[in-house]
Amino acid sequence: MIAQVQGRLIEKNPTDVVVDCQGVGYFLNISLHTYSQIPDQENIRLYTQLLVREDAMTLYGFSSKEERAVFNLLLSVSGVGASTARTMLSSLTPIQVRDAIVSEDIAVIQGVKGIGAKTAQRVILDLKDKIIKLYGDETSGVVSSNTNRNEALSALETLGYARKIAEKACDAVLKNAPSASVEEIIKLAFKHL
Repeated sequence: MIAQVQGRLIEKNPTDVVVDCQGVGYFLNISLHTYSQIPDQENIRLYTQLLVREDAMTLYGFSSKEERAVFNLLLSVSGVGASTARTMLSSLTPIQVRDAIVSEDIAVIQGVKGIGAKTAQRVILDLKDKIIKLYGDETSGVVSSNTNRNEALSALETLGYARKIAEKACDAVLKNAPSASVEEIIKLAFKHL
């Protein structure tokens, strides 16, 4: 298996790149996240995943090992193929995907083009425990802060605020105070509404 490709960047497109490694040009499929991370310098390194199918061998490139790990986790879910996983990583950063799964935020996952409610639920059900096991402490704060966010969001909606506006206010509060309680989120959110 090819674990990484390092060489001269020959061609760069939003969905793929060509990297010259000592005279051999490797065509790598990439996500928009990786595209935004690739510098326009001549020499680059991408972490790769080779998928072998009956009719094709496809090489995927990633700007970080974490993105590759999330891609492989997504592939392990029944009904999620390489193109869906790549679309998800094009719409969300690897950390956003990870946090949405851990916090069981179906709306975020379903917001990705081509992912319906059943697939979003399956992704969460299949991957939540794996991600918590893999990342451990990095995800512990996500669960509590997102539960608080959801409760505060629900309270603001009950008070008559539109969901989108309430989400922006809650996110603004959590950006500055990630460990805020439900009451603190609601109080501080009023300043943003």
